[in-house]
Amino acid sequence: MDGTHEDGRAARRRRLAALVAEAGADAILVTRLVNVRYLTGLDSSNAALLVPADGPAVLATDGRYAGTAAEVCPELETLVERRTAEALTTRAAASGHRVLGFEPHGLTVERHAGLAEAADIPLRPLGHLVEDLRRVKDEEEIGLLREACAITDRAFESVLPEIRAGVTERAVAIALERAMVDFGAEGPAFDSIVASGPNGAVPHHRPGGRELQPGDLVTLDFGARYGGYHADMTRTVAVGEPAGWQRDLYDLVLRAQLASIAAARPGAETRDVDAAARGLIEDAGHGEAFTHGLGHGVGLEIHEAPLMGYDRTGKLMDRVPITAEPGVYLAGRGGVRIEDTLVVRPGGPELLTTTTKDLLVL
Repeated sequence: MDGTHEDGRAARRRRLAALVAEAGADAILVTRLVNVRYLTGLDSSNAALLVPADGPAVLATDGRYAGTAAEVCPELETLVERRTAEALTTRAAASGHRVLGFEPHGLTVERHAGLAEAADIPLRPLGHLVEDLRRVKDEEEIGLLREACAITDRAFESVLPEIRAGVTERAVAIALERAMVDFGAEGPAFDSIVASGPNGAVPHHRPGGRELQPGDLVTLDFGARYGGYHADMTRTVAVGEPAGWQRDLYDLVLRAQLASIAAARPGAETRDVDAAARGLIEDAGHGEAFTHGLGHGVGLEIHEAPLMGYDRTGKLMDRVPITAEPGVYLAGRGGVRIEDTLVVRPGGPELLTTTTKDLLVL
């Protein structure tokens, strides 16, 4: 086990323990699998983690993952149990903990009732404590995101020759996902979007059998997953020479995206970063055609805090990775979206996706 990884995860657990103490609980039961992975390194389909406010954490997983746990987090005591949350709740009560915090968004009502019966200990919801920690990434995490984005860039460049009239949206999406795996991705970060012609007016269009045609704008939204971390990039390209209105729309979205990137500084209000893009689009008369928030955080999940929208609150901080993805969608005609993954830094954002944003005419 690499000591750097072990030390980093131990530091995350210490920060969580301090938050648990501040919340007035003796320990927290972490049941969201992505949060268990963040705190231990264990990627599994069945695990839970008990993190006391004072004392060592205890992991529980079943026999399928016991060997992996011993390899990736040997510093942790591991209970080999099928009913992981129940085993750790019993352990918390036996250890003398008086109040056990839990993740309310990580338990069903039915499972919560079962835990309450498993041991005589009060359960207290503690909200999104781990997600709050995950918002700011350490440099190891940013390095994994950087590689995921580099794979995404390379895949896009390699697939450009295949984006031509007569090829279906689905074929382009498959080519993108195959290329990402060929370049080292664990897999796609999400289901790739390829939206051509009038389908470009649907932000989350599912690629289908429509063949690309001369005069189409084609929006491609995709990303690689590497080391568990998710890239997210969107580019809109033209098949053949674009019409004047298509170039104008593209230039508008690009100006809006660049304005939002420039606004993404530590201390900036998330709604103000959204407004930097939205204001330009509204001034051009397309405000109602920008139908979603500016972007979102990325990391071990493709959508993480912070969410960037006109109705969102909160401030950006150093080392928070976000996307900036304004779009304009004109029903029956098509649309444009341009998106990058970036990291908020004091000296200005670090772009992790670096593919050109010039309108490519293929």
